[in-house]
Amino acid sequence: MQTTEPITATAVETTREGLNLVVNRHTIHIPWEKCSEKLASATEYERTNLELSPGGYGIHWPLIDEDLSVSGLFRDHV
Repeated sequence: MQTTEPITATAVETTREGLNLVVNRHTIHIPWEKCSEKLASATEYERTNLELSPGGYGIHWPLIDEDLSVSGLFRDHV
C-alpha cells in the first residue's frame, strides 16, 4: 500500500483574483472561483480574513465559516 504525505502550505496570500499558496517554496495561484462557491461570492474583506492552520494543512475563513484543505486545493489545481 502506497502512502502519500499530506501537502502543507508555509504561507497563504490573498489577491483580488485568488489565493496564493506557498508549497515547497513554490507559489501556486488559484482563482477564487476554483476554490469554492463561498469564496467566489465573498467580499474582499471576508476573503482576506483567514487563518492557516499551525501545521499548514488547512485554511479557515471565520467570517464565512469556510474550511479548505491545502492538499485538496493543491491536487485539484496543479
